[in-house]
Amino acid sequence: MTLVEHLAELRRRLFIALVAIAVGAVLAFIAYNRILAVLREPLCDFARRHENTSCRFLVTSPLDPFAIRLQIATYAGFVIASPVVFWQLWRFVAPGLHAHEKRYAVSFIISSIVLFAAGASLAYITAPKALDFLLQIGGSQLDVRLNPTRYLTLITLMIVAFGVSFEFPVFLVFLLLVGALSTRSLRRWRRYAAVGITIFAAVITPSQDPYTMLGMAVPMYLFYEASILIGRALRR
Repeated sequence: MTLVEHLAELRRRLFIALVAIAVGAVLAFIAYNRILAVLREPLCDFARRHENTSCRFLVTSPLDPFAIRLQIATYAGFVIASPVVFWQLWRFVAPGLHAHEKRYAVSFIISSIVLFAAGASLAYITAPKALDFLLQIGGSQLDVRLNPTRYLTLITLMIVAFGVSFEFPVFLVFLLLVGALSTRSLRRWRRYAAVGITIFAAVITPSQDPYTMLGMAVPMYLFYEASILIGRALRR
């Protein structure tokens, strides 16, 4: 393919991906109440255990409800359309790969989707503990009424942070396959990796609470050790 043909193919793939995101956003806009109920559940769980906390959000502007609905529709639209987006990315890249590279590429794409979903799920599971830490650290005299935009931003950032961090083994295995790293080096750097992962988890977690930090750091280090085993198996 010529450069112009590559650009035309890229435009086509981007157009399909954007249409999928738009369709996903429309579906999320319709299912707004159910999605909001799921995202609000960590706050409701905290409110059921603390009398000075409300499970309802505090809205101070007449424009906020519509803006919140658009915010949720946009975030959820990307999630709903993610399989189509990854498939279009694969269709664009696949013609330039060799047979053995295509075999690895499929595994990488599937692993990336599964790991991101696992990270997002763990973020949702640890969210109540994060709220416990954040909302109780100021004492019991505070009457907690949260702004929906800030709360949803926090939950979304946690999901994205965990999802991205769970791509760590995919990145390591890729470096092992291309020869940029070796399993011997990874074994030698174990102590430094543990410290680096802990610092990374402390910096990237938006809530900055110890529960979320440990919830991210421990799986990342386990992924580090798993990458060594996978690297050994692929080299045989």
